[in-house]
Amino acid sequence: MSSISLKPHFVTDESGNKISVVLSIDEYNLLMEELEEIEDVRLYDEAKNGG
Repeated sequence: MSSISLKPHFVTDESGNKISVVLSIDEYNLLMEELEEIEDVRLYDEAKNGG
């Protein structure tokens, strides 16, 4: 897996609580690719272990 460098922008409410995150499309796509790879590994391990 590669290292992902994110530059998130946080959206806060009136009290300063973080309520959401904004990522660039490139950052979002990288995260989605990493999640898919992790899911593939999980499914492979599950199948290999008879689960």
